[in-house]
Amino acid sequence: MFAVVAYLVVTSSPGWPRVQTTFFSLEVARDSFPSILRGLWLNVQVLLIAAVCVVVLGLGIAALRTLRGPAFAPLRFLATAYVDLFRGMPLIITLYLVGFGLPALRLQGIPTSYFVLGTVAIVLTYSAYVAEVFRAGIESVHPSQRAAARSLGLTHRQMMRIVVLPQAVRNVTPALLNDFVALQKDVGLISVLGAIDAVRAAQIYVGQTFNFTPYVVAGLLFVLLAVPTARIADAVSARARRRQQSGSTL
Repeated sequence: MFAVVAYLVVTSSPGWPRVQTTFFSLEVARDSFPSILRGLWLNVQVLLIAAVCVVVLGLGIAALRTLRGPAFAPLRFLATAYVDLFRGMPLIITLYLVGFGLPALRLQGIPTSYFVLGTVAIVLTYSAYVAEVFRAGIESVHPSQRAAARSLGLTHRQMMRIVVLPQAVRNVTPALLNDFVALQKDVGLISVLGAIDAVRAAQIYVGQTFNFTPYVVAGLLFVLLAVPTARIADAVSARARRRQQSGSTL
């Protein structure tokens, strides 16, 4: 009902014809769609590479943060400092620092590709968030599980790999999928570095036509990219709730 009312209010407003022409032009959408779609492929590549790197790095940081004993205090401190830094730093500032700061150093071996630099910045930021998700999952495993593993003679590495991590990952899968949905949107920020992704392709077309429809097209493509993952996240969350309510550990 609200949607119907909102539609009627918007379409009956005095400025609607101009807004429709400027933001919802079918002709401009059709002409700009191929270049925006090609740019989206770059976003997808960044998404896939970054997602794998984020999981690996985030899990490693979480493992460091959960190490016990005074001997590992320096590692815990470094891991905590990393998480605090990149969780607090806005992603767009990290993109600027990595994308423009590193090449400005002119060090041998530093990549200059905006694809690589943008991916690195996204991995640095999201690995901090994912590390905390993994840490919460690791700490959610009941201490009796660890005691049972030690009583069986398992080393710390074996205990983490066989007993703790499988349960931890299962417990935080819904949260990880939600972070993945957020990552799908934020890969569009690499456009600030000059990479010709979907957002940048739309911006170029807007600059040529002074029509904002390409931004709407790019936004809809990102929505279509995110919807399947969001539905999977909902299904996994519902399954986890049913498992908790039934008291099952499967």
